[in-house]
Amino acid sequence: MNKRVCQIDFLKCVFIVLMIIFHLVYVGDKYPYAKQVVYTFHMSVFLVISGYLANMDKGFTRMVRQVKWLFVPYAVMEAGYVVMASVLPIREHIDNLTPAVFFDKLLLHPLGPYWYLHTLIVCYIIYYAVSRLCRRLGWVSFVCVLGVCLFAASRLLHIVNFDNAMYFLAGAALRQAGVGFMSAFRPSCWAAVPLALFCLFSPEGMDRAALQGVVMTYLAMSLALAAYPYIKPKVKRLALMVGENTLSILLFSPMFTIITKSFVPFFSFDPTALLFTVVSVVFVVAGSLAVAWVMDRLRLSRWFCGKEKLLAVS
Repeated sequence: MNKRVCQIDFLKCVFIVLMIIFHLVYVGDKYPYAKQVVYTFHMSVFLVISGYLANMDKGFTRMVRQVKWLFVPYAVMEAGYVVMASVLPIREHIDNLTPAVFFDKLLLHPLGPYWYLHTLIVCYIIYYAVSRLCRRLGWVSFVCVLGVCLFAASRLLHIVNFDNAMYFLAGAALRQAGVGFMSAFRPSCWAAVPLALFCLFSPEGMDRAALQGVVMTYLAMSLALAAYPYIKPKVKRLALMVGENTLSILLFSPMFTIITKSFVPFFSFDPTALLFTVVSVVFVVAGSLAVAWVMDRLRLSRWFCGKEKLLAVS
């Protein structure tokens, strides 16, 4: 899949913005129920997309290179996050940072948003190994074997959350079955109706591991895709650019979300926190992309992510 699918980039934009919004402590504390709703599906969408886009038709050397250049930025940012968690009074504060704790967080139980990259690395490695060893299996048997391996990695090795891995598996299963992305995820404004009903009348089912969480993930994707054709061209170009750069935003956004705490007093006049949210999201996204641009200009990206350009500009 060499050609980018614009709708996928749009989905990535929508859900990375939702991630940023509810990583803002002020917003999360003000709207805990909305945070619970969004946390049911926002990162699940990324895992489905990642599983669908994962290309295992490559040689061993290329695969090692891909995993390496996911691990390097992950390790750098996760290590920094763990150290800062031992210093700053954040919710994931570490009281006593020892080498054992440090490597446990880095290799097994990551903190912050970087768990997603950790999950992706583990799933890629297992997916590639199964694809090499079981290439002659039909797609149903292949998906079953992959699911068993991911289950073993979760329950026996404890290196990945099985609930998260299942969303990756769902995307991989669609790709293995040869189903087009837009054929699997149909745009529909009507998705808003069951999604609203779930939110209003079934709060106990808002868990990504529950069946309702799976359905809500699909409905959220369907609703977002339904909005895509109605976005104005200039806004659409901006959204697609953000969607292309979700890796940079994921990597660098914690550096800026923590700064937004200092914005709160300036927006005390707005009880809805809407202005704070808009300003903070723009600040976090722009700051993250600026860091990527600076790294490109300083030619650090090749050492950080194995590419000449970290910032993608179509």
